[in-house]
Amino acid sequence: MNQTSIKRVLTTIVCAVCATQVAAELKYDTGNGGSVQIYGQFSPAYLSFDDGVSTTSEIVDNTNSNSRIGLWYRNPADFGDFAINLETAFGLRPSGGVNQVIKPDAFEWRRTNIRKVEAIWNVDQFGTFSLGQGSMSSDGASSQDLSGTTLVLYNSIPDTAGAFTFRTTAGALTAKTINAAFASYDGSRKARVRYDTRSFNGFRLSASYGEEVLLKNVDNKVSDFGVYYSGDVGSVTMVGAVAYSRTEFDIGVTRHNTVGSFSLLHDTGFNVTVAAGRSNEAGSYGYAKLGYKTDWFSIGSTAVAIDYYSGSDTTSPNSDSDSVGIGVVQSFDAANLEAYLGYREYSLSETTQTYRDASSVLFGARWKF
Repeated sequence: MNQTSIKRVLTTIVCAVCATQVAAELKYDTGNGGSVQIYGQFSPAYLSFDDGVSTTSEIVDNTNSNSRIGLWYRNPADFGDFAINLETAFGLRPSGGVNQVIKPDAFEWRRTNIRKVEAIWNVDQFGTFSLGQGSMSSDGASSQDLSGTTLVLYNSIPDTAGAFTFRTTAGALTAKTINAAFASYDGSRKARVRYDTRSFNGFRLSASYGEEVLLKNVDNKVSDFGVYYSGDVGSVTMVGAVAYSRTEFDIGVTRHNTVGSFSLLHDTGFNVTVAAGRSNEAGSYGYAKLGYKTDWFSIGSTAVAIDYYSGSDTTSPNSDSDSVGIGVVQSFDAANLEAYLGYREYSLSETTQTYRDASSVLFGARWKF
C-alpha cells in the first residue's frame, strides 16, 4: 500500500467522521401516523491483490457492504403496518469487480444497482407479505453471523476480490476466478412475491417466487424457502438458517442449491459461526469462523476473527479450493463509523492444473447515516 493510497483512504474516513458530527436522523412525520426516513451508507476501501506474480491495488467500494441510499415509508394500516422500501447502490467501483486487467469506472450507475423497490404489509396475526424487487427467502441464509466482522470477513468470500483470476504455476493468467472457486450458493434479490410467518419460539418460515428483471434479455426464475431462528439461551445469543432454492435459467439449465449457517455469541464476546452449502450441479463447501468481540476502547466495540473456507468441485470435478482470512473491525459509535482491516489467502487445485496461491488486503471504513 503506497503513501498516496493510504492518504486517500484516511482522508475519506476523516471527512466521514467530521460529517457525522452535524448529521441528524433524516426522518419526517407525514401527519397521519406515518413517517418517511432516508438512510444510507458510504463504504470506501483500499484493495490490494497479490496473484503470486504481480500485485494489483485500487480504491474501491466494499462489495461486502456497498455504498447505498434508501428510503422507508411506513404507515399504520388495518390489522398491521404497511411500508414501502426503495434502495439503490451508488454504482461506485466494486471491490468484487476489479481484477488484473479490468478496472471498472470509478462511478457508473446501472439498473442492476437497484437493490429494493418493494411494498411490505405486516399483518398482525398472519405474518409479512412482500411484493417487488427485494431479497428472496434464501438471501442471507448462508451468512447468519454474530461476529461483528462481516464488513471484511464473512461467508461470501468473493465480495472482497471475486473477479481476480488465479495464475498457473508457470505464471500465466487463467480464466479461473475467486468468484467461481469460492461460491456461497446464497440467495439473491429478485422481483418477487414473498411471505414470512410470524416468529414462533424464535423460528420463522419464509417462501418466495421471483424473476430476474434488472438484467436485459435475461429471464431466470427462482423459487425458494427458508427456515430462520433467532433467540437467547442463558448467556448465549444464537441465529441460524437453512434454505433451499431452485433456479431455472433461460438457457435451459436448472440449479438446485441448499445452504445453511449458524452463529452463536457468548456474553464474554467469544463467538463461533459455521456454514455449509451445496449445489447439486456445481459443488459444495464448508465454512467456519472463530471470533471475539469486546469493548477495549470507550469509542466503540472491537471485533476480531479468523475464518476458513474449504470447497470441493466448485471449478471442476475433484477441484479443491481453500481460503483462510483474518480481520478486525473497530466501531466509532459517536460517528456511526466502522473501520476495518482484513487479510485473506486463496488456493485452488484441480486434477489437470495447479495454480499459484494468492492473497488480498482490504482496508477501509463504513459510515452510516
